[in-house]
Amino acid sequence: MGWGFRKSVKMGPFRLNLSRSGVGHSWGNRAFRVTKTADGRRTLSVNLPGGFHWRKTLSGSRR
Repeated sequence: MGWGFRKSVKMGPFRLNLSRSGVGHSWGNRAFRVTKTADGRRTLSVNLPGGFHWRKTLSGSRR
């Protein structure tokens, strides 16, 4: 198992995600978020109270 790096910088509803694999960004709030990862995937996330969540990959490659 190797070492990893991850840092997130918030600027209002926008978040810049820095990791060993590159730079990604996301936009939204706790309940609804759209993310573009460093490897090019776009993900839509919906989080509901009580721990329920739904996540869908919109485009890009899945691992």
